[in-house]
This record gives sequence, C-alpha cells and structure tokens, in this order.
Amino acid sequence: MEIDFNEYQLRCELHGHEDDVRGICVCGNEAIATSSRDKTVRLWSQDPSEKRKFVYSKILLGHTSFVGPISWIPPNEELTEGGIVSGGMDTLLLVWDLKSGDKVQTLKGHSLQVTGIALDNGDIVSSSVDCTLRRWRNGQSVETWEAHKAPIQAVIKLPSGELVTGSSDTTLKLWRGKTCLHTFNGHADTVRGLAVMSGLGVLSASHDGSLRLWAVSGEVLMEMVGHTAIVYSVDSHASGLIVSGSEDRFAKIWKDGVCVQSIEHPGCVWDAKFMENGDIVTACSDGVVRIWTVHQDNIADQLERDLYTSELSQYKTSRKRVGGLKLEELPGLEALKIPGTSDGQTKVVREGDNGVAYAWNMPEQKWDKIGEVVDGPEEAGRTFHDGVPYDHVFDVDIGDGMPIRKLPYNRSDNPYDVADKWLLKENLPLSFREQIVQFILQNTGQKDVTFDASFRDPFTGANAYVPGQPSRTSDASAKPTFKHIPKKGMLVFDTAQFDGILKKISEFNSALQSDQEKQNLSLTEPDVSRLGAIVKILKDTSHYHSSKFADADISLLLNLLHSWPISMTFPVIDLVRMILLHPDGATMLHKRFQAENDILMEVIKKVTSNSAVPANLLTSIRTVTNLFKNSCYYGWLQKHRSEVLDAFSSCSSSPNKNLQLSYSTLILNYAVLLTESKDEEGQYQVLSAALEIAEDGKVEVDSKFRALVAVGSLMLEGLVKKAALDFDVLNIAKAAKASKESKLAEIGSDIELVAKQG
Repeated sequence: MEIDFNEYQLRCELHGHEDDVRGICVCGNEAIATSSRDKTVRLWSQDPSEKRKFVYSKILLGHTSFVGPISWIPPNEELTEGGIVSGGMDTLLLVWDLKSGDKVQTLKGHSLQVTGIALDNGDIVSSSVDCTLRRWRNGQSVETWEAHKAPIQAVIKLPSGELVTGSSDTTLKLWRGKTCLHTFNGHADTVRGLAVMSGLGVLSASHDGSLRLWAVSGEVLMEMVGHTAIVYSVDSHASGLIVSGSEDRFAKIWKDGVCVQSIEHPGCVWDAKFMENGDIVTACSDGVVRIWTVHQDNIADQLERDLYTSELSQYKTSRKRVGGLKLEELPGLEALKIPGTSDGQTKVVREGDNGVAYAWNMPEQKWDKIGEVVDGPEEAGRTFHDGVPYDHVFDVDIGDGMPIRKLPYNRSDNPYDVADKWLLKENLPLSFREQIVQFILQNTGQKDVTFDASFRDPFTGANAYVPGQPSRTSDASAKPTFKHIPKKGMLVFDTAQFDGILKKISEFNSALQSDQEKQNLSLTEPDVSRLGAIVKILKDTSHYHSSKFADADISLLLNLLHSWPISMTFPVIDLVRMILLHPDGATMLHKRFQAENDILMEVIKKVTSNSAVPANLLTSIRTVTNLFKNSCYYGWLQKHRSEVLDAFSSCSSSPNKNLQLSYSTLILNYAVLLTESKDEEGQYQVLSAALEIAEDGKVEVDSKFRALVAVGSLMLEGLVKKAALDFDVLNIAKAAKASKESKLAEIGSDIELVAKQG
C-alpha cells in the first residue's frame, strides 16, 4: 500500500522520564511503552478524554541501571493484558505483567549489558555486549551461543522465522537456530539498529551514518545517506515509509530511498518507531517522548507547536559552544588589546555569531588570526569530512589570500599526531606545530584538562554521546585517570601520493617492456587505464560509502603482486594498502585472500627475506597495519600474529624513522586487538616487542611513545601486568618520565600509576 507523503507534525509530548528516553515499543493500537536511562519502563495509554493525547499509566521499577531494549508481549493466557520484556545495563532481562505492573520473571545469564530482544514463538531471544545470543523459555536459558566476535547491538526475528543480528564488527548475520546462514558485509562501522521491511528484507542503521536495506540473500537493495552522525535506530511502516533516529538530533523519514522529511529534536534521537496508523514515536535525550502525525485531527494545536519551535530555538542557542564555552560567554574583540604572555598562546574571541581563534606572535607583538571555529563541541553530533565522520572539523584561515583549510579532529586522537599529519598534508611549516596543538586543545574544551580515558558509552564502549555530565563523571573520582591509556581503536596509514605511485608503476612497466625476457609481464593499455580508474576511486574519499571496485581491479593488483619482480612490487603494495581503507575494497580483498593461497603472507615473506628494497618493507608493514581497520581481518591477524611480528622485527632497530614508526604502530594495534580478544600468549609477545622498542635509546620519539602506550594498555586491561613488572617496566617508565618530550613523560606517569595499582 502506497500513500502520498504528507509532512508529519507534532501530535503530543509525553513527560515523565527523568533522564534520556532510550527505547520504545508500540503495544497494539492504544498504548506505548518506553525505557530510560532513569532505570524505569513507563507505560502510556491513550487519553480517553482527548484521543490525540497519551497519558502516563504505569511505571515498572526493577532495573538497577539504565534500561535499553523493550518488547511487547501480546495478551495470552498468562498475561491477559499483555506484557513487556526489558533489557538493561544491569545484564538482566525482566518480564512484566501489564495488568498488575509486577515483575513476573528475572532472566539472568548475560555477563554484560543486554542490547536487543526478539520474541520467537513464546521464546525470548536476547543479544548482549558479551557477544552472545541467548534463548529463554519459561524463565530459563535453554540455548546460548557466540554469534559475533564483537558486541551484538541488535536482534530481530524475520516473518520467515530466522533471526538477524547486528554487531560492532560492522556485519549483520542471518541465523536459523544456531547456524549462521549468511554474513552481510557493507557497513563501515557498528551496526546499531535493525528492522524488518515487509516483503523486502532487513533494514540496518549504523554508526557510519547510513541506513541500508538488504535482501535476505545479503544483497544491498538500497542505501540511505543523509544523517551526519551515528544512526541509532530504524523502523518501517506498511505504507513503505522508513524512519530513523540519530545522534545528529534528527528523526528522518524516507520514501523510496529519499529523505522526505527531517524532524529536528532538542537532543539525540535514541529511538523512533511507527504506530500502526502511521504516526511516529520518538525517544529523545531530553527525557521527552514525542508523537508525530500526518492526520489532521490529531495535530497539536498552534500554541503547542509554537512552544516546541521556541524550545528548539532556545536549545540550539544555549548549546552553541566554541572551545567548550558558550558563545555568549566568549570575550569580544577588545580582548585582543591585551598582549599575550607567550609565543603561540591562543585566544578565542567572539566575532558576531562566530568564535575566531588567534595566536600570539611574540616577535611581532601581535595576535595572528588562526581561523574561525566552526565545529566546536556544540553537541555530540559528528561531522563528515572526505566521507569520514569526525567529532570536530575546524576551518583554518592561513591568510595571505590562501584558501580555507579543513582541520578534522577526533577527541580520542593525540593532538600532536593530528597537527604533524595535517601540517605535512597541507605542506605547511612544522614550526606551526605548537600553535595548531594549542588551537585544537583550546577549541575542543581540553585546555588544562586531564583526559579521562576510563569513560565508555554504555551501549558502544565508545564516548560517542554523553547526555549529561553526571553520567560521565559519577564514578570517575574513585578511579585513577590516565592521559594516554588504555588505547582504544586502531591507527592506520591513510595518506598516499597517488600520482607518484602511478608514475613509479609506469617507470617499472617501461623497464619490463624494454626487457626481452620480461616483456610478457608488462601491463597492457587497458591495464594501465584500469589502474588509473582504481586511483580515481581511492582519491574520491567523499564517496567511499557508495563507490565500488570491479573484480578485475582486484585481480589485476593481485596478479602484479604474484608476477612482477620483487624489486618492483612496492607501488602495487602501496595501492593495496589504500584499498584496505575503502569499505568495498577491503571486503573484496578479504574474499580473495580467503579464496586463494595466502598471497598476503606470501608477499610478506618475500619482502622480508629480501630487504634490499626498503620501500618494499615500508609499504608492506603499513599494509598489514591497515588490516586492523576492518574487523574481518582480525582472524587472519591473530592466526599469523607470530609470523607477522617475527617477519618485521628488524624494523625496530632500523635507522629509518618511518620504518620504526610503522613497526611501533603495528605493535600498538596488536596490543589493542589482543587485549580485546584476551589472547594471553599474544599479549606476551607484543609486550616483549614493545618493551624492546621502549628500551632502545636510538628509537625516535613517536615510535617510543606508541610502544609505551602499547605497554601501558596491556598492563591496564590485558593479562600481562605481572610479566611487565618482571621485565622491569618501572625503570622504563621512570626513564620516560624524565624525558623532555611531554608525551613521553605523560605515558611514563601512566605506566607508573598502573604499576602501583593493587
């Protein structure tokens, strides 16, 4: 059934929750249940005196932490007015009788937070951050299995009886019983929400900012891009409409793959669900549930709609921040009349409706304009730059008629690393480094702040969204704070001189063509064109979410790795390195690595056994490092961990600083992976390699820093703290603390603090 689209308008607001509303379930035609960070589930019923409104009817108390997924049990013999199943951060599932409001079952079994609930012919199926699915029958766990190697974020049941799960490993999986029938690859980040699209397949919402519609066969039927931050939820209606909720504060309505309306909210939209009549219910971080309608009889009166518009305006004004401060609290231009106290000191002032950063130029005794701050921490929404989401993207005006430069930054990044990389990319003097670092710190609210790396979003393990300061700091005072550990997320090498790569391949190809014995190895004209097409895709990062490679593209590169002389392979390896950062490219390479004899390990062995070509060594170690970008390679990385680390071990003592840094980055990524997988044997090997780098007095600063972060992270969250102490890590930490390099001194302090913990 198709309907002409009419714009949704506010129907009513439901007030009662005392914190973020996290989940919604529609209970038939006349009731709604909602869950919240306030530890409650609330039931709302249609107001008998005014049908367009809903009123609070029951509060369900029993969870000891915030409540997430909820599901409605239609009336049956035992629950004559129906029931609710709720899952919480407390690892429990609770079953409620809606007639009495009493808790009738407590389901214990998960070791970590419950993230999803599906009802299956009287059984309850639940998903969890503990990576498992559990089937519950009559209050008992009757089946459990590890469904993913990373946290499961959602589970749904299809009309045909199968289950579908979505995970932080970026995949969806289709299950019949405990058998995985298919793995859906395509998203570039965590799959957070799932829904059935009647007659078509499965909808998914992802942290990569997109929605996808999948056929049950795994084919992507449609991709919907429009949100500018994490998409938390998705739902569909019999009319063919789709609704999604996002951290960008919008509920978006989609028809035939096109966004037909965006409904702005005064906070993150955690969940959005259709009612049977097509009305939409949204759950917001401001603690309010809202219902939106296209039915003229149910639209809120003009006063209510005007109040909402006013509330939205006030919210945006109050949230406009620059450098962690409200715009209205920033000083005006008169503040620039006061001289700075040190070279590079930064100051943000208000110019109209914007915050503009200046740096003190001590030799010339004046304030130099750095740039306008366009993306301070206004809120938790993320901004895309070159197709990649960031916490902040600043506009930097270098002056002298030069174009505005974009400076992307994530709060989890090291500002010094970001500054160095950005200056090199923009071909600017490294003498600007300290000014750029201070600019980042000032404009992300981190100036004179001790970073608290212990906080994790309860749903994702990341700090994607923190609805209120108390939630973030409630237990922080009892824990030691570390500046650089534990390391979360993987580092990659994501810049390339594509024109130089093609030029080098062309040079080598000309050499092969002029060699009578090797002419058969040279590239044809179509091959050369194909390489150009590959590079064009890789350069266009803004379309990484939708661009695709042909099978022939991948075949050509793998054939060159097989057939070309080892001394000529490094530019080809470099292209493979960059393809691994492309979602479709990484997936296609993974399939080929699995289907063919392990060409990747073959290349590593050839390159490291013949180290006469340093470029081969550098490109291959960076290629392996980039494998950590995609969780589909984690199995390969763990399987070959010992071989990989042994093969590249000579890089730690290389006089080549780029090789040193690449090796220490590989070590750091392995530390993160093996800590997450609790691989004790692997952690010992990585710890040993990291300590070897840290003890070497000739190792460059950034390489030593990354090695020490690996050591500290393994000690804090891994299984090898005692071994590190046995390796005399305290003396290594003391030496780092004495360094003139501030980041070495900081990580030395972190390690010393971990060592002194009980």
